[in-house]
Amino acid sequence: MIQQRTLKSLTRAVGVGVHSGQKVELTLRPAPPDTGIVFRRTDLPVPVDIPVRPDTVSDTRMATTISPDGDPGAPKVQTIEHLLSACAGLGLDNVYIDITAEEVPILDGSAASFVFLLQSAGIQLQNAPKRFLRVKKPVELREGEGASLKWARLEPYHGYKLSFEIEFHHPALDATGQRHEFDFGSGRYKTDIARARTFGFTKDVEMMRSRGLGLGGSMDNVIVVDEYRVLNADGLRYDDEFVKHKILDAIGDMHVAGKPLLASYTAFKGGHALNNKLLRKLLADQSAYEIVSFERESDAPRGFAELAPAW
Repeated sequence: MIQQRTLKSLTRAVGVGVHSGQKVELTLRPAPPDTGIVFRRTDLPVPVDIPVRPDTVSDTRMATTISPDGDPGAPKVQTIEHLLSACAGLGLDNVYIDITAEEVPILDGSAASFVFLLQSAGIQLQNAPKRFLRVKKPVELREGEGASLKWARLEPYHGYKLSFEIEFHHPALDATGQRHEFDFGSGRYKTDIARARTFGFTKDVEMMRSRGLGLGGSMDNVIVVDEYRVLNADGLRYDDEFVKHKILDAIGDMHVAGKPLLASYTAFKGGHALNNKLLRKLLADQSAYEIVSFERESDAPRGFAELAPAW
């Protein structure tokens, strides 16, 4: 059977939150089958556990934030999407994540550092069937119209693939790839997606910092773009790094479902808010999905039974 996965040992990382600027330590630990991914705020007088689920998402402005029962006034953990993307990329089902502040460290702005961290701990197969969330019929969410139109869609697919298109009308972004499709069956998450960094515009910096955001951002962890060009001295890691980062984010946001998807995801100008609304719409319609596992590896989609190779 295709088995659930956790970590072989614990691993730690220290960094700063891109929005809070706070120093934060992460400790990632193995978790039993069917635990899912659970964050624990260990800095509080009484530690608080926050499971990763669509209904615990409490904020989607600038990043994906979770809190107990989705209560925005409760203790929270924000900017979880890059770490979740790495977990999805390595097929991890069950992980405890102890955190000493309210924001996951940004590290280099991509998921690559998290992939390295998780693989350094090792991946452990567990004696329990891996459960997938299989989409049975199309589910779509559209917002705005004309130039402000954005949409995201999930459709049935024997596997998991994501297609994203961006449209910023900006010279630096327009000069790069505007659309990318990635199929998990390729086994190329680490090489093709994980290294894509988050990006930001100099024109937005003052506004963000006045709202207490972006305080930990720098050219070490963000692609910085002015009115005309990329300012980072080392340029881009991929010639379509901007749209690949949107796919990286979407992978993390979709992993909030608590189970890996079997679906085709397509989006145009989407983001964290649209992704969470799409997941909630899917799960609200019990005829739109089913939970499945695979007793025989040959029945699973291509590439889903293999462990990702070590670095």
